[in-house]
Amino acid sequence: MLARLHQMLIKEFLQVFRDKRSRFLLIVPPIVQMLIFGYAATFEIRHVPIAVLDLDHSQESRELVARFTASRTFEVRARLEHHRQIAELIDRGEVILTVQLHPGFAQRLRKGQTAPVQVILDGTNSNTALIALGYVNRIADRFARDYQRDRLRRTAPLTVAQTPTVELERRPWFNPDLRSRWFFIPGIIGSLTLVMVVNLTAFSIVRERELGTLEQIMVTPIRRSEFILGKTLPYFLIGLADAALIALVGTLWFQVPFRGELWVLFLGTVLFLLSMLGVGLFISTISATQQQAMVTAFFFLMPAITISGFGSPISSMPEALQYISYADPLRYFLVVLRGVYLKGVGLEVLWAQMAMMAVIGVTLLTISVLRFHKSLD
Repeated sequence: MLARLHQMLIKEFLQVFRDKRSRFLLIVPPIVQMLIFGYAATFEIRHVPIAVLDLDHSQESRELVARFTASRTFEVRARLEHHRQIAELIDRGEVILTVQLHPGFAQRLRKGQTAPVQVILDGTNSNTALIALGYVNRIADRFARDYQRDRLRRTAPLTVAQTPTVELERRPWFNPDLRSRWFFIPGIIGSLTLVMVVNLTAFSIVRERELGTLEQIMVTPIRRSEFILGKTLPYFLIGLADAALIALVGTLWFQVPFRGELWVLFLGTVLFLLSMLGVGLFISTISATQQQAMVTAFFFLMPAITISGFGSPISSMPEALQYISYADPLRYFLVVLRGVYLKGVGLEVLWAQMAMMAVIGVTLLTISVLRFHKSLD
């Protein structure tokens, strides 16, 4: 058995690495995708294009506008003269929001009254709009507090000294600077590993069937269990190496901290790869051609990434999708990745995720192997 399995492994590795294009696809695209997704996937917004319509032309209005100009979040692209220009700029997509200061803004502030500021926002991209609106509120609140303090200092200095203030001091755990990239990089590692392993496993067996070599192999003394093991083990090792390469690039290039233990991450990766091998093998049993395998893999990959909690919390999804996500191995692997990377937790915390991946992996592999035997018959 070991001799036949050894020959099967040699055949698979030769088939993968003798082709320059295959070697290129196994190394370069994962690195490029990690770099692209690492920079593109973020909740942070910078240099949001805005326009300003200052109809007050006072010192106070200019000071408020200066705070938007000095912010790294916003970039003032236009200073308008009339409100009719607002709709044109937003329709063209040249700005996302417009800050409008009405006449009498400074006069209201000097009288101690509320001075409204109108913000016209393009809500096409709701996520960007909500984040930008939050920054606008922060700038306006800080301006209001500073102006009130300066006003009291001029009119009633003793009152300022006796007025209590409440300051919020932020001390976030695990991610002190609240960098969204630290959240996304572990998720990208899991997602790219998912795509690589499923595609490799599904296409390799379908290719044998499509070329007609599958029947030739099965008439040899090799057993079906040896054939399945010989087909999946090389791609397990390749997936493990690709996962290590992607994790290394993401960790070193983007400076994401690794606070946990390496063996915990290794164990979680092994269990996750077993689950993905089961998925790839199952796809191969229901596909007659590589084109069918590609469509089927795409049908699985996109929902698996979407409901895994990669970009949005699972708790915000509809209840039906939340239940479906329990069958998604990527959901548990992302918890392991983020827990090991950012929190530094060990098996005493992540054992439930490990157990679920083990159960899903064994179940999928069993179903896939049985289905594969049936398809050969």
